[in-house]
Amino acid sequence: MSESSPPAGPRTILLTGAAGGLGTLMRELLPAHGHELRLFDVRPIADAPDAIVADLNDTEALREAVRGVDGVLHLAGISLESTFDKILDSNIRGTYHLYEAVRAEAGARADGKAPRVVFASSNHAIGFTPRPHTDEGDPLVPVSTPRRPDTYYGLSKSFGEDLAQLYWDKFGVETVSVRIGSCFKEPTDVRMMSVWLSPADGARLFHAALTAPDVGHTVVYGSSANTRLWWDLTSARALGYDPQDDSEEYAETLLAEFGPLTDEDPAHQHMGGRFVNDPPIWPH
Repeated sequence: MSESSPPAGPRTILLTGAAGGLGTLMRELLPAHGHELRLFDVRPIADAPDAIVADLNDTEALREAVRGVDGVLHLAGISLESTFDKILDSNIRGTYHLYEAVRAEAGARADGKAPRVVFASSNHAIGFTPRPHTDEGDPLVPVSTPRRPDTYYGLSKSFGEDLAQLYWDKFGVETVSVRIGSCFKEPTDVRMMSVWLSPADGARLFHAALTAPDVGHTVVYGSSANTRLWWDLTSARALGYDPQDDSEEYAETLLAEFGPLTDEDPAHQHMGGRFVNDPPIWPH
């Protein structure tokens, strides 16, 4: 990557999915990193009357939403498993429409440069990858590990990563695809201790992804610096990400409640946890 410095001063960032759980956390935390947020969600946001309320398949609203922005943090879409048709409409078609809006925006600018996209991918894009036993010396899982989605949801994140690669190679749209683990205020079970991304570290990672120079299409894992970490964070650190938090402070309480991970539990055998074993959701 280039040694050049990112642009100084406030940056206008389109935050899609701004009403969701992760979007709400980032609305609170990203402004402190120097970002002015333009909010977009299919649902109204009570404390943000200027938010753009529209669906990802509303191409005119998306086109207006990206006008003049420096970057897009794309968190919108269905965040759990659903029927294929719903995932197709929201996560696959919706993400395609976002990239088309970004490409069109580049064509309207004098310099022809598209806004950077930070795409919320997921660990469920590699959900069928066996979990490493890092306490026994297994290596950390690299971002180059083959994708093995565990659900239609995970499949949509695999699609998003490939779409990002296509739009970089063909149209010069830069993207950082962040395979997010679980971004909550604290981990809620023992598995989550390995993939936990604290909200503060989430803001640090998204800031780095939005401002690092010359990213092309870069895939990173989204995790804090957890003692029980499963993932190689090298590509994230190369962006300037410096995680500060560790889930280990919750270990005593969570281990007392749930016990350690064991391969006898099918939900513990793979990276995707219970998503691997849950039956598909069929349309009604």
